[in-house]
Amino acid sequence: MTKLKTAVLISGRGSNLQALIDACGQPDFPAEIVLVFSNVADAYGLERARKAGIPTAAISHRDFATRDAFDMAMDAKLTEAKAEFICLAGFMRLLSATFVRKWQGRIVNIHPSLLPAFKGMHVHEQAIAAGVKVSGCTVHYVIPELDSGPTILQEKVPVQPGDTADTLAARVLEAEHRIYPAALKMIAEGRVRLEQDRAIFA
Repeated sequence: MTKLKTAVLISGRGSNLQALIDACGQPDFPAEIVLVFSNVADAYGLERARKAGIPTAAISHRDFATRDAFDMAMDAKLTEAKAEFICLAGFMRLLSATFVRKWQGRIVNIHPSLLPAFKGMHVHEQAIAAGVKVSGCTVHYVIPELDSGPTILQEKVPVQPGDTADTLAARVLEAEHRIYPAALKMIAEGRVRLEQDRAIFA
């Protein structure tokens, strides 16, 4: 089986990364992680990768004068690792349009709401403030507009009476850990692709 060579971009503890590592560790899973990249040198997710024997790279965005310059350096690491696909997993950087266009159709993100609802940051606070009864998470293709790319998979999570942002976040995270590997599997098996800003399902 030819496996889809995937890079995972992180900025923090990497719990979604761990879900992807666990999935890719299964012999019949159609993707493999060839690089875990972070803009934070001491991100715990890098330790998760090292424990799994996965190559890592860390470059601080603070060392670059522009977003484009940082993205070019990151792109060089991805190219060096022969990555064919990118999963964003808590990567807390806005990507330049140039970078996104280069990787268009080969880059996905997981977001902790049912997009198009509650884009950006502080998503669970937004959901509770709005009084919604259902939240969830979305795996979507990345396009230059933030949190706006076509949806691949979603999972609903009920908002319970008395939920705080933290309690809701914890339940949504469990759903994220289920749908992110499932979405990567669909992509690697050719069951979904991006075509003219639409997700096309086979």
